[in-house]
Amino acid sequence: MCKFINIILKIKVFFPTFYTTFAKNNKTHITMTIKNILIIITMSIIGLYSCCGDNAGSEQNPFFSDYGTPFEAPAFDKIKTEHYMPAFKEGMRQHKAEIESICNNTAAPTFENTILAFDKAGEMLNKVSGVFFNLMECMSDEEMLNIAEEVSPLLSAHGDDIAMKPELFERIKYVYDNRDNMSLDAQQKRVVEKYYDDFIRSGAGLNEADQQTLRGINERLSLLNLQYNQNMLAENAAFMMVVDDASDLSGLPQSSIDAAAEMAAEKGMPGKYVFTTAKPSLIPFLQYADNRALREKMYRGYTMRANNDNANDNKDIVSEVVNLRVQKAKLLGYDDYASFVLADNMAKNTANVDKFLNELFVPALEVAKDELAEMQAIADKENAGIKLEAWDWWYYAEKVRKEKYDFDENLLKPYLSIDNVRDGMFLAANKLYGITFSQRHDIPVYFNGVETFEVRDNDGSVLGLLYLDFYPRASKGTGAWCTSFREKGYDINGQRIPALVQLVMNFTPATADCPALLSWEETETMWHEFGHSLHAFFSDGLYTRTCGNVPRDYVELPSQIMENWANEPSVIRLFAKHYQTGEPMPDSLIAKMKNSSLFNQGFATVEFLAAAILDMEYHKVSEVSDIDVNAFEKAAMDKIGLINEIAPRYRSTYFGHIFAGSYAAGYYVYYWAAVLDSDAFDYFKQSGDIFNKELANSFRINCLQECGNDDGMVQYIKFRGQEPSTEPFLKRHGLK
Repeated sequence: MCKFINIILKIKVFFPTFYTTFAKNNKTHITMTIKNILIIITMSIIGLYSCCGDNAGSEQNPFFSDYGTPFEAPAFDKIKTEHYMPAFKEGMRQHKAEIESICNNTAAPTFENTILAFDKAGEMLNKVSGVFFNLMECMSDEEMLNIAEEVSPLLSAHGDDIAMKPELFERIKYVYDNRDNMSLDAQQKRVVEKYYDDFIRSGAGLNEADQQTLRGINERLSLLNLQYNQNMLAENAAFMMVVDDASDLSGLPQSSIDAAAEMAAEKGMPGKYVFTTAKPSLIPFLQYADNRALREKMYRGYTMRANNDNANDNKDIVSEVVNLRVQKAKLLGYDDYASFVLADNMAKNTANVDKFLNELFVPALEVAKDELAEMQAIADKENAGIKLEAWDWWYYAEKVRKEKYDFDENLLKPYLSIDNVRDGMFLAANKLYGITFSQRHDIPVYFNGVETFEVRDNDGSVLGLLYLDFYPRASKGTGAWCTSFREKGYDINGQRIPALVQLVMNFTPATADCPALLSWEETETMWHEFGHSLHAFFSDGLYTRTCGNVPRDYVELPSQIMENWANEPSVIRLFAKHYQTGEPMPDSLIAKMKNSSLFNQGFATVEFLAAAILDMEYHKVSEVSDIDVNAFEKAAMDKIGLINEIAPRYRSTYFGHIFAGSYAAGYYVYYWAAVLDSDAFDYFKQSGDIFNKELANSFRINCLQECGNDDGMVQYIKFRGQEPSTEPFLKRHGLK
């Protein structure tokens, strides 16, 4: 999902098509940061809420003045819950005044007095939004949820008021119509064209009655998106599987047992074991627990979230959201919502996406069926007397891994302490781009244990700060994501603003006897999200609208490409060191891991693509109807021949990417970008040096720094010299 934050109000919620939080969907169950609230909070954001004079406590409110911290980082030690609403209201008031100033300017519209002024407006609103909505995902409580519920419709109305303000649109249209006669450079012309298109897509060209209808749709969607997310959070928090007897934990690694015991103790159940739907708890249980009945219980607890006909059920919300999006698309001149979204993506239309997904799904399903047959053969050989079900897949897949590849993934963990993995990705970034990371202990943080690093460029200049938030907590969404408290850019005077980037994970924490050790999937997740942070730090440009802002199906290229370096044996040797002895990971173990890299790729590809296809099916709906969500989902999966032993990675009621985030009709983008990242890394390998500085500099400039200055494919070709080939992707996944 991802522009570094989705907060610059004029666009980041105003036009969610272009933005996404950096989330690793293809590997990690994620929520989507602002995504969940802000992004959708306002499918259109920026506008007109008259809250004059509501500046209560402004003298003590940190949002009303400079923070007085290094790099003007948020003063988390001073920010309190009661500060948010006054700051939101004042931010909207100031932003409204800035917009009115543009509209009331009697001079003829120019780039400077209209486009640039609009591009830089909303500073205070951005400031409070950048803090609040990020903390909503990782420090949520009832007070924060209440504020989100109150401010969501205000922001939606505020956004619509601006998006549909005729005086503003007339000035933007004037500049657009006269752009060829204004001596604009290429970047300025692109900014003008993008803003004009944004306004059209937000309803500026509609008549007054249709605009009012669109306002109502946007406001209702913002509330539904919020409620969907709240229901997911409630379901995640509600499910606990309590195990009384340690014998029921046979097969589990000791680290998982210890973590479950500590969780139980924290919840006032000493001597017992508690497992949750958080991935560090869920996956090891499904993968290693011998108790089949408990595996089923865990699996059903996970896959039935928000689908239990209780207060947290999301089925009615899904139906209403789909129908509202149909109405919105038709108002804006599109047959369906998918067509509306894809018009701004590299893929362009539903036919291209459907073709892309089908070309991958068909061979992947055949590979998955072969994998299932292998697992069933092992179960039969063990006289298990069962036909494998979905909750058996991880367990028997692990048996195949051990039998076929003589590889136990748990053997990797002692070499993957969280500090070593972190330092390894810092080293890789240094070798590629010359940037450095220095830990700071004088930067306020929002939670004890969050780490902060100062990031400097190869010339010594400051790029920004990186916040690392590694471990689960009750107030935190599940999964992993990257976003920003403040994006890199330039103020109205051309002064550079350092980025304040946040990486949020949910890794298994340290125990009394052992530091935090990562699985290989978690290692890839960290490097993935780190790739998004590099995009945030490197993006450069004078204008908010184009600085780093890329189509949705391009946005995962910067993140996914970093996973390639993480998987290179020469790089693994740099950071994978035993937490007790300091010895590097043995070459024999690395070789076993690499030999098994194609293991279970049929399953992984199929479950992902099934979710992407489900997303497209929902958003190709072209008529309003009463949707039976479970029946709709089943019909969509039956149509593609999905086998019962595999469920879509995200089912309808916990598919936050599309119903509480900004990935509607866009979940396919992870594999679309995977074709790009596979091809790009293959280019490095062909050069004979995966740290080729010439190629790294070209990738930085064309694909990270200037990536918003032109179409995504144009920028990629500037780096690669040609359009991407699918061959590296297919080979990497064992599909060819």
